[in-house]
Amino acid sequence: MSKDVRQMQDPLGLLRLGYAGPLLELPAQRWEDGRVRDQIETVAEETPVAMVYNGIAHAVMMATPQDLEDFALGFSLTEELIASPAELQRVDLVRYSQGIEIQALVAPEREAEIAERTRRITGRTGCGICGADSVASVLKTLHPVTTTVTIREAAVRTAMESLTAHQTLNAAAGAVHAAGWAGLDGAIELVREDVGRHNALDKLIGALLRRGTDPATGFVLVTSRASFEMVQKTTRLGAPLMAAVSGPTGLAVRIARQAGLTLVGFARGSRLTVYAHPDRLVG
Repeated sequence: MSKDVRQMQDPLGLLRLGYAGPLLELPAQRWEDGRVRDQIETVAEETPVAMVYNGIAHAVMMATPQDLEDFALGFSLTEELIASPAELQRVDLVRYSQGIEIQALVAPEREAEIAERTRRITGRTGCGICGADSVASVLKTLHPVTTTVTIREAAVRTAMESLTAHQTLNAAAGAVHAAGWAGLDGAIELVREDVGRHNALDKLIGALLRRGTDPATGFVLVTSRASFEMVQKTTRLGAPLMAAVSGPTGLAVRIARQAGLTLVGFARGSRLTVYAHPDRLVG
């Protein structure tokens, strides 16, 4: 891209500030003990990411501009825009000065349903269902968790305690959620981060699907509350357990109980609370 074209597409100079990356370094003032000093602070980026399927604009999500191929697959599957990973045939990322467009090619038979479910407004950072216009589009098909594996309580605690060490973006800037995948022994195997908790989980699910991970070989961790959307996404993956650092909502508990997902909340230090299917957790 030539300098003149870049300037026309980027009148605010956002690209020169590192807008296309997950982190920014910006001047700020810090007050401490009554004294103030100028310094450079690292902040997490929040970027409009437009989801376009076969040329059909579906939604604009506010997200961290990183691991977007994972996000495209995870979002498409957990939002039930595709029935299987194979139906997402191609993903191209087109970066503009003020956002990113994910151009996804899906199986032709999915086009009509995607067009009918196109969201009307931007999906804000903390909103997993913004723009949905019916209860049916919010409460997805129930996906039963069929695995019979058991998970040691100590493995869940170990995984939650070690998750922080894998949150590189949050360590640099704060304000970033993480979704992690741990093996049945509690060892962290994969982490994805995003300013939106739903996006982080979609990125994780997309990465697991791309790797061909068997969902019966581990469990999901999230650094947020356990909302019903997070539970729905985890059951779509087929993982046997989801552990959250904060508490669940009532609807999240009901969906977890119906689907067969072990739902753990307030997983902090030596404490955790099991709200659904406690029989899968063993001492």
